[in-house]
Amino acid sequence: MGNALRLRRRLIALQPELLAYARSLTLDISEAEDLVHDAVVRALQSGSAPKQIADLRPWMFRIIKNLFIDQKRKERVRWEYSITQNRLSDIEPARSGDPVEALMVRQAYAELAPRDREILCLVDVLGLTYAEAAAVIDVPAGTVMSRVSRARRAMIERMGETNVRPLRKRRG
Repeated sequence: MGNALRLRRRLIALQPELLAYARSLTLDISEAEDLVHDAVVRALQSGSAPKQIADLRPWMFRIIKNLFIDQKRKERVRWEYSITQNRLSDIEPARSGDPVEALMVRQAYAELAPRDREILCLVDVLGLTYAEAAAVIDVPAGTVMSRVSRARRAMIERMGETNVRPLRKRRG
């Protein structure tokens, strides 16, 4: 009997326990079933699944937990992103200080490439660390640092290209 077939049989035997664990995390049967399905797919695609069921069981629980954490992190980032996008599009002059400056920032941000807007939103607006942003967009942390630097430069350039200038109080 092939290794893949043995693994499938072991996963079928573990299915009730995997589902119970996933339900304890999600509190929803449908989400739990999806989580277990994704974990089983990962296990079947992995070339390093444990051969003994005693080792396979905790390994599968870790996969389910990691998938659940990743899913919640993505949901949180999407929620925070939508809140931030709403905030950026609805900047009120009274909250932003100088209304002309707020307008300049909004216009410059809107003109950025989607990749630049995404990285600035994650790091500068939402406050994610470089490592967290790297996990969200699935690139190395060094790449995040480079993208943030380029996006900030692009933002500054776009703000400098406008003929609109913020109001400055005269010293007197």
